[in-house]
Amino acid sequence: MQGGGGVSCAVAGEAPSSRAGGLLGLTFDPPGGEAPAERIGRLVRESPVMIFARRGCCMCHVMRCLLAAVGAHATVIELDEAAEEAAASAAAVPTLFVGGTPVGGLDGLMGLHLSGRLIPRLREVSALYV
Repeated sequence: MQGGGGVSCAVAGEAPSSRAGGLLGLTFDPPGGEAPAERIGRLVRESPVMIFARRGCCMCHVMRCLLAAVGAHATVIELDEAAEEAAASAAAVPTLFVGGTPVGGLDGLMGLHLSGRLIPRLREVSALYV
C-alpha cells in the first residue's frame, strides 16, 4: 500500500484482488479521496453487520461463527498494523457494529446473544439470512 499505513479492506473468506489499490481494490488512503474516518463511517453505515479485526484474530473467528450460527453474515474489515495502532486509541479490536451501532467486542456480542437480544437486533437491521 502506498502513502504509509492505512486500512486494507478484505471481506472474510475472499482472496485479495490483483487490482491496484490494495485488497479487493480498497484502501483507506486514496489520493484526494475520502478521509479515513469518513470512509470507516460510511462502511459501518452501509453494512448491517460489520467487524473490524486484525488478521488471524481468534476472537473475530468466534464472532463470525456465532453470527453465522444464528443466520447472519458479517462483513469483516482487517486492519493492517499501522491502522490497528491508530485504532487502538479509539476502540478495541475486534469491534462489532450492528446496524451502524457499536456493540463492542466478543464480550458485547456474547452479552447480546445470552440475553436473547441478538436475534431481534439482527432482524431490526435485516441481517438474518435464515
